[in-house]
Amino acid sequence: MLKSGAMRWILLMTFCLPPLAGATELYRYLDDRGEIVINRLGVPPEYVGKGYDVLNEKGRVVRVVPPAPSEEERVRQASEKAKANSDAQLLRLYSSVEDVDRARDRKLVELDGVISVARSNLQSLRTQQANLQAQAADTERAGGEVPQHLLVQIDNLRAEQAGAEKDIQRFLKDKENAAASFAADRTRLLELFNRRK
Repeated sequence: MLKSGAMRWILLMTFCLPPLAGATELYRYLDDRGEIVINRLGVPPEYVGKGYDVLNEKGRVVRVVPPAPSEEERVRQASEKAKANSDAQLLRLYSSVEDVDRARDRKLVELDGVISVARSNLQSLRTQQANLQAQAADTERAGGEVPQHLLVQIDNLRAEQAGAEKDIQRFLKDKENAAASFAADRTRLLELFNRRK
């Protein structure tokens, strides 16, 4: 036997379901000529992007679906979202402008160390090449022919020097970019902190 609470629930559902089942939605939208169209079947796909209203059976608006944003609006929204994400990340990374300065100084010292090692390697390669060239010159002065392996070693050292010089230029560019990036972060962080005041 059903308890009285369960019986009440069944009776309530019995009385509520028929009106819900008969509820109809109407869709109001503008066609290509700018005329208002009311349709029971829905909004044709070509008009959905323009926005539409959903009406109940009495003609009252129950939901408004706004028009899709234009391409310019989507680009603007994406840009704003990216900037907001960037700002949030900046505020997570740094609690003060001094934090930016300390991070910049650490990064620049690190890059200076990398550049110093690369320059030291380059100098070592130049010394090795100078020694091999001196050996080759001594051999020629003595009337001998320079061994092929010595010429190959000299060429290899030249190629390694060219690579080391490119690395140094890349590291110098990285240092320049890092300084500019930290300067931009510092400026933006100041703007964000001033906005909070």
